[in-house]
Amino acid sequence: MVSPIQGSMASRFHLLIFFSLFSYISHSKANTSFRPRALVLPVTKDPLTQQYTTHINKRTPFVPVKLTVDLGGQFLWVDCDKSYVSSSYKPVHCDTSECKLSRSQACTVTCFRSGPRPGCNNNTCSLMPDNPIISTSTSGDLGQDVVSVQSTDGSRPGPSISVPDLLFSCAPTSLLQGLARGVRGMAGLGRVPIALPLQFTRAFGFAAKFAVCLSSTTGAVFFGDGPYVMQPGIDAAKFLTYTPLIKNRVSTAGAYFKGDPSVEYFIGVKSIKINNEPVALNASLLSIFKGNGGTKISTVNPYTVLETSIYKAVTNAFVKHVKDIPRVAPVAPFGTCFNAKNIGSTRVGPAVPQIDLVLQSESEYWRIFGVNSMVNAGNDVLCLGFVDGGLNPRTSIVIGGHQIEDNLLQFDLAASRLGFSSSLLFKQTNCGNFNFKPNA
Repeated sequence: MVSPIQGSMASRFHLLIFFSLFSYISHSKANTSFRPRALVLPVTKDPLTQQYTTHINKRTPFVPVKLTVDLGGQFLWVDCDKSYVSSSYKPVHCDTSECKLSRSQACTVTCFRSGPRPGCNNNTCSLMPDNPIISTSTSGDLGQDVVSVQSTDGSRPGPSISVPDLLFSCAPTSLLQGLARGVRGMAGLGRVPIALPLQFTRAFGFAAKFAVCLSSTTGAVFFGDGPYVMQPGIDAAKFLTYTPLIKNRVSTAGAYFKGDPSVEYFIGVKSIKINNEPVALNASLLSIFKGNGGTKISTVNPYTVLETSIYKAVTNAFVKHVKDIPRVAPVAPFGTCFNAKNIGSTRVGPAVPQIDLVLQSESEYWRIFGVNSMVNAGNDVLCLGFVDGGLNPRTSIVIGGHQIEDNLLQFDLAASRLGFSSSLLFKQTNCGNFNFKPNA
């Protein structure tokens, strides 16, 4: 991990001031009289990397840009080294309101590479784009350019809408390492004013909410409030249970400025149950202390990652409940695998014990069924889809992509709460069932 950049801790970086800035700065007004109630991006799972990818249209003239979705990403960043040509690109200069909104504490006074061009301009606000797949960060200039995304009424896509001055960071081509084929950057959805959710909210004036509905094939990210209608006409928003989003006051990014809070999404897991029986574990690891511990949600981790003692406690408890199912040799990265021939099937996947993440009270829990707890490892092998994160990881529990597939997650930024549905398969639909065909 790159060390934090040292600097003065200015009050402008407090979250309350972030949202004060957000409330009155209007630099990203949409260039259309049509005011969408929400936006939608299609999301596809890359089978080789297990990353969730999307496309947006960017630049002038428009070019489709493939991006890896990073739920906890600080902002949109793209490779500007390779043929970034746009007549609408504008660098964001130091000491501007846009630079302050980005909470940057750095400035590129002189670019010595090959400027001026996108990513290389003098007196330009500087950020630190991050690739968590390879745990690498770098420096990159802040810029503005036009993007276009599809509007939605919640049941199908509507007209494409453009934002002329969306803030993003340029990055060097080297930061693309480890990303899915064809990807040119990362779409950050984090809890910060220049991530995509609040930029779209500011541009169009809709609710400061967004929802993620991923699947093993094609899912969606919605910006704005529901409904979020999946075929055959089922509004998944009706099945949400809510829990507070927890603020981690120390950044968990690969590189950050001193005093930055985390922009990732943490929830308050208090305990874990398997088949309604509590798992004996070190509960102190579930709290956040000086930025460490706690539970966050991630789209860049393909599977849930558990601190070693939690991992051992969960896997041992799970094995105890399925002692009649033959174990087989583990298949990396998993440590607990079974003979699939001895496991039945249900509407919500393999017939194995449910795993509950208990939240604010015993009656408030996120239930993980077999479809999300087990992974088909081939050759009649099913593995428990949790991996050992080692001793003393930064975050004790990282809920990964496989565990959130076909679960609707709504992030209410104004109310600081998460709505979660558990598996939509119980409701006879899934996240791949949004109708992306526009009206004829």
